[in-house]
Amino acid sequence: MSGVQPNDLPSEAELAGMSRDELVKLGTKLDGVEIVHYEERWPVKGTRAERRAERLVALWFTIAALGGLAFLAAFLFWPWKYEAPNTEHHFLYSLYTPVIGLTLGIAILGLGVGALLYTKKFIPEELAVQERGDGGSAEVDKATIVAELADAGERSTLGRRSLIKRTAGLGAGVFGLGVLALPLGSLIRNPHADSETKASLWHTGWKAENGEKVYLRRHTGNFHEVALIRPEDLDAGGFETVFPFRESERDDEEALVAALKRADNPVMLIRLRPGQSVVKREGQENFNYGDFYAYSKICTHLGCPTSLYEQQTGLLLCPCHQSQFDVFHYGKPRFGPATRALPQLPITVDEDGYLIARSDFIEAVGPAFWERKS
Repeated sequence: MSGVQPNDLPSEAELAGMSRDELVKLGTKLDGVEIVHYEERWPVKGTRAERRAERLVALWFTIAALGGLAFLAAFLFWPWKYEAPNTEHHFLYSLYTPVIGLTLGIAILGLGVGALLYTKKFIPEELAVQERGDGGSAEVDKATIVAELADAGERSTLGRRSLIKRTAGLGAGVFGLGVLALPLGSLIRNPHADSETKASLWHTGWKAENGEKVYLRRHTGNFHEVALIRPEDLDAGGFETVFPFRESERDDEEALVAALKRADNPVMLIRLRPGQSVVKREGQENFNYGDFYAYSKICTHLGCPTSLYEQQTGLLLCPCHQSQFDVFHYGKPRFGPATRALPQLPITVDEDGYLIARSDFIEAVGPAFWERKS
C-alpha cells in the first residue's frame, strides 16, 4: 500500500457503498499507481472506421474457426492409410501430414492475429507507473482490484462487441476441439486391446501368421525388391540390418514397403567370429544359429537405432544417448541410460538354406510403456 495512511482507509460499510469508479480510483491510489497517459482508441463511438476494425478482428477469428474445422475434417476423414508410389491414391496420402499441419497452423494464426488486432485497435492506450510494494494484500486491496479488473474489461469495449465475441468464441472453441482430437484420437484405437496381434506393442512384424514362414530380408534400397539372406552371405565379424518377409507379401507392394518402414521391425543380424565366447540369456540358449545372432535394433532407452557395431569388443552403440549393449553377453547394457538388454530374435535356417525367424520376440521391443512390468 502506498500514499494512504491507515486512518484514511474507508470502513467496510463505506467500502460496500462505493461505486466501481470510486473503487478504481481508490485502488490505484492504494497501489501507488500513477496514470501518466490514457487515451481511448475510439473517442467517438460507432464510426465507420470503428466498425471496419471490428469486422477485421472478427474476420481473423472466423479464419481461425474455419482452420479448426478444416483440421478436424482432415484429421478424421482424410485418407491416411499408406498408398504406394505411382498408385491412384498416393498423392492424397502424401498430403495428409501437410494438410494437418497447414489447417492447424491457420487456426493458431487466426486466433493469434485476431487477439493482437483487438488489443491494438480497441484496448485503450495507457501508460502507468507503479511503486513496488511488499507483503500480502489487505481486504481493501482485494475489493479494489476486482473493481479495477471489471473497469478494465468495460474500457476494453469487449462487452458491447458481440460480433467479435461470437467469432472469438467460435474460433477458440473449434481450435480447442482440434487440440483435444489429437490425444483423444490416438486413444480410440487402443494398441493394447488385443495383445496377440502383430499391431500391438507386445508383438512386431516378425510374428508369424497362419504358420507362414518369416524370412530375414535385406534392404537393397529398392523397396519392392526381395533379397533373402543365407548364412554364407555374411562374413565372420560382419553385421546387417534385416527385416521380415513372407511369401504372401511378394506381390503386395504396400506390404513390402510397410515391412521396411515399421518402427519395430529392424533387426541387427550379427555373425560372430569363430570361437568367440558368448554368455547366453537363461531360456534363450537356442535363439542363435551357430555364430549368427539377431537382436532388435531398437534401443531399450528411447527407441533410437543401435546401428554402430564394434566387432572386436562386441559392443552395439546407440548414437542418440550413447547406450552400449554387449552382443557377447546376450545384448546386456554396459553403459549409458538403457537398463534392459536388447531383445533377441530366435533364428534358424530352413530346408532351402535361408535364414528365418523361428518366432517373434518373446518380449516387447524398444522402450518401456505403461503396461509393461519389466
